[in-house]
Amino acid sequence: MKTRSNSFLLKPDTLKKHDRGNGASTTPLVTKAMGASAFITGYTAFEGGAQIPFHFHNSEESVVLVEGNAIFDIDDQSIEIKPGDVTYIPTNVPHRFRNASAVEPMKILWIYGSVDATRTLVDSGETRPIAAEHGE
Repeated sequence: MKTRSNSFLLKPDTLKKHDRGNGASTTPLVTKAMGASAFITGYTAFEGGAQIPFHFHNSEESVVLVEGNAIFDIDDQSIEIKPGDVTYIPTNVPHRFRNASAVEPMKILWIYGSVDATRTLVDSGETRPIAAEHGE
């Protein structure tokens, strides 16, 4: 819902989800298309056993584990995180998140420090704008 001041109230359960493969899907929240100029946000949901590949971004990122239990892989470490834990990841640092459970769902809230954030996959070197994953 958009207000007169161009503010928004978002209801994530009514927003379109985008399949990221490997049991992960993303729901964009605050985006450049709605007028954001300094950051973008969204949720990524992981089915049991799901993980995303190692990747890095051209901007800073913070991730909050909202639901479930996860493993945060970074700097040759695998770190268990629980709901409410928050990460800060500097620009160009390879990392990934994995669902620690084979059956229970997991969800993260991500925040990128740029509306023009990109994701580069470590294995292939492929780079895409985050916004492209959301149909923007």
